[in-house]
Amino acid sequence: MTEKQHHCYKATIRSKNTKPKLLLRKVPFCRGFRYRLNHPRLPGHPDLVLRKYRTVIFVNGCFWHGYENCKYFRLPKTNIDFWQKKIERNKERDKKEQCQLAAMGWHGITIWECQLKPKIRMQTLESLAYTLNHIYLEDRKVKTYEIPESVNNLMAAEPKPSYGKTKHP
Repeated sequence: MTEKQHHCYKATIRSKNTKPKLLLRKVPFCRGFRYRLNHPRLPGHPDLVLRKYRTVIFVNGCFWHGYENCKYFRLPKTNIDFWQKKIERNKERDKKEQCQLAAMGWHGITIWECQLKPKIRMQTLESLAYTLNHIYLEDRKVKTYEIPESVNNLMAAEPKPSYGKTKHP
């Protein structure tokens, strides 16, 4: 493959409506999870935004985001310096966006393209449904606060009771 052919090939790779992203969209919708696509005001333009769950889902390509635990991730044999730097920048950007989302109170889930391969796809999607339900229940749990016994239980507006002799004017 010549350099020009390689460039043309890489230029055809899309970021929206890819096969993994289309696969991921079908199952949550069938299970009643409603979402928006590529919300422009959230950091990173998440692939799926589930407002009810305050959760965003990113579907990342193993190569482009440097998923080293994947057998499909392999650096090209040419222009190694360029690709290493590019993938590192992508990883740093992903971390920064996840931190920004967390600071805004959003849960972030990353699903890797290799997790949507036929062998483990259903396991991944089951895990996603479980995680979303868990997030929903945890966020809506009634929080109870207990005051330790060592703390004086007086209200701030109550005067401290005085016992014993009191002086009357």
